[in-house]
Amino acid sequence: MNLTHFGHACVLATFETSEGETRLLLDPGTYSTGFEDARDLNAILITHEHPDHLDVHRLHGLVKANPGVRLIADPGASARLGEAGIAHEAVSPGADFTVKGVSVAVLGGEHAVIHPQLPSLTNNAYLIDGRLLHPGDALVVPPGPVEILLVPAGGPWMKISEGIDYVREVAPGTAVPIHQAGLADAHQHLHHQLLRTLAPEATDIQVLELGVPTDFPGDIPGDIPKNTVPGHKP
Repeated sequence: MNLTHFGHACVLATFETSEGETRLLLDPGTYSTGFEDARDLNAILITHEHPDHLDVHRLHGLVKANPGVRLIADPGASARLGEAGIAHEAVSPGADFTVKGVSVAVLGGEHAVIHPQLPSLTNNAYLIDGRLLHPGDALVVPPGPVEILLVPAGGPWMKISEGIDYVREVAPGTAVPIHQAGLADAHQHLHHQLLRTLAPEATDIQVLELGVPTDFPGDIPGDIPKNTVPGHKP
């Protein structure tokens, strides 16, 4: 598996399968940069309708530049895409589908509460290839162990102690912080360090350099992804 973080919640996941290379882009939103140049995409997955996860304006060009790409979204984002006239597929929790040899299970269902007086939103978490979990804006616990958890590091709906407890509950082999664009640089570093300090002993916290593809070799004990930011917890 290979991951490229384009900032905030946007991550490109690339898999080598018996059908060739499969490329899935998750949550291309307004706070993310560089995903516009992604090519040969097989699917674009949207967790929910908030603009920091769904930039409808740039999505038009991205879909046009990737002929045949499947655009897959939760019900709330599906409504926004329909209004924009962008062809897509709507999926809800409980759905399972395959993209060019890579399985995707849809989990979750609800966005985390920002404030009780705000309307609730749908939110899909995507468990990809049984190895990689993108929870969107919710702390969705998968039904079994996962190799890599994309863990939210900040947002108006959470505090970092919740992110720490989430990593502890899921206990992945590796946790990759995302959803940090709203934090000042100093707070990003602080939240990352807290995750490193308080994560389970067997969990590596890997902060990815933005825009740099990073290899995750698989279930080989002791393997450490390449191109990670220096200073991660060994």
